[in-house]
Amino acid sequence: MTDNTQQANRVLASIPARDYQRLQVNLAPVRLKFGEVLYEPGKAIKYVYFPTDCLISLLTTVDKRRSLEVGMVGNEGMAGMPFILGIGVSGVRAIVQGGGGALRMASAPFRVEFDRNAALQEALYRYTYALMAQISQTAACNRFHDSEARLARWLLMTRDRVASDTFPLTHKFLAHMLGLRREGVSEAANALKRRKLIDYSRGNMEIMDVRGLKKASCSCYQTVKTVFDRAQGRVHPME
Repeated sequence: MTDNTQQANRVLASIPARDYQRLQVNLAPVRLKFGEVLYEPGKAIKYVYFPTDCLISLLTTVDKRRSLEVGMVGNEGMAGMPFILGIGVSGVRAIVQGGGGALRMASAPFRVEFDRNAALQEALYRYTYALMAQISQTAACNRFHDSEARLARWLLMTRDRVASDTFPLTHKFLAHMLGLRREGVSEAANALKRRKLIDYSRGNMEIMDVRGLKKASCSCYQTVKTVFDRAQGRVHPME
């Protein structure tokens, strides 16, 4: 495993090399496939994941048919956060939204390393703060903002985490993420497409105009981004 792999995940990149070397022994690179389910509500968390270029959606389930995305995890964080609070059971469904690479660690050695690694603790506590802010902001966004602005916000957040303007995406999958009917997703996507902000075909989405998409998005996108930047020390606390 190379230093480049460590740098590909922002939590791991913030840890001094000496502390990372102990972690490295139990970290294994894995490739995660689109649609792969990593956790189910009420089930034991067997592994934690540090995404490098994949994207994981956190969904709260209403029943067997309906679910809603409450958060997403990319290379800025870690999936399996209940473990840092001493809880080994997932409260959400975690599904791979964008296939790609991650570093995986079994839960037992992670718990041992977390307890003795102050640098890892600090990095994950900061990330927990940012993730909680993302979850609460997403809840407000889903309640108060229209589907077009929500879709724009979601696409921008996805773009930030996969570092690409193009990614596989279907309207059916988007409907689950945003808690909308497929018709509502189609209307919102068509509106953005008519403004030449996005394009899509055959299950692929492409962002054509990032600046325009930011204008079409609700304020939630920038609110969440600022919180993550502050947690990672890239924004002064008073800004």
